[in-house]
Amino acid sequence: MHARELVELSALVAVHGPLLVGQEACIPPRGIEQYWVASKSRLDRWNRTLKQLAAKAAGCCCAADRLLVRGVCEEILTGEVLTRVWSAVLVAYDRQWGTDLAEPIARSVLLGHLEARHRVLTLLVSGPGIDAEEAVKLNRLRRRSEHWIDLLVGRLSQQFAVGEFAVDPDRARQFAEDLRRQSRREGGRLAWSLIEASLRAAFRQGLAAASPNADLNAAIAASILSCFPPEVFDGTGLFPSAWLLRLTRITSDTQGLIADLLSPEGGTSLDPTVGRNRRRFRKP
Repeated sequence: MHARELVELSALVAVHGPLLVGQEACIPPRGIEQYWVASKSRLDRWNRTLKQLAAKAAGCCCAADRLLVRGVCEEILTGEVLTRVWSAVLVAYDRQWGTDLAEPIARSVLLGHLEARHRVLTLLVSGPGIDAEEAVKLNRLRRRSEHWIDLLVGRLSQQFAVGEFAVDPDRARQFAEDLRRQSRREGGRLAWSLIEASLRAAFRQGLAAASPNADLNAAIAASILSCFPPEVFDGTGLFPSAWLLRLTRITSDTQGLIADLLSPEGGTSLDPTVGRNRRRFRKP
């Protein structure tokens, strides 16, 4: 699964997240466990790749290294959208029902993601493998992702106190107010469809053709979708039907991958001859 598709999934979560928070049924613990395992596995891959890059002398990175690093940086910067939005939904759920099922895991994954983001920003300033032009493009991607984080968290903030998951809480509050005003206008129900179309257009161009951790991106998407009742997405107009159909199929298509992740974990390396790292993660 490409990184841009996780951004699109973020919009779906922002729209249907309140339904999940408000339902009496418990979020499937298996879905939360799968989210934890797949996210931590991806974090481990990211960190190994970035550490290996930092250990290389400037000018010693080959074209394959540069392509991999660019893809990983894009995954981290765009993936933060889904991580923050899903964390906001999980925390809102636990607060709504007085449970501690999801918040510890959500916060642990988010903390790891923010640490990976810090490593990317350090690379943009002085790291090998990223020239000035590439750094400028990635910084623009960072700012674009932050904009959409605040808009999507702002939508959730209309119902829940989750402003802490925004990059700029003040901007998220402004987005929430704007969305509230738009919904009251004639034809306001169409406003969100236009916003969602703008989100897809914003990430359609400029990203690498393939994401280096597409398998774990798919596992994360599957874990999130498995937490929602299937009927939630019936008749949704947010996404093209073919896209939604393919995305929902991920839930079953990645079960073998998730089962494998629950035992030894694989990794991505700058050196293609390096084998998979065997390591088990523990829940917080």
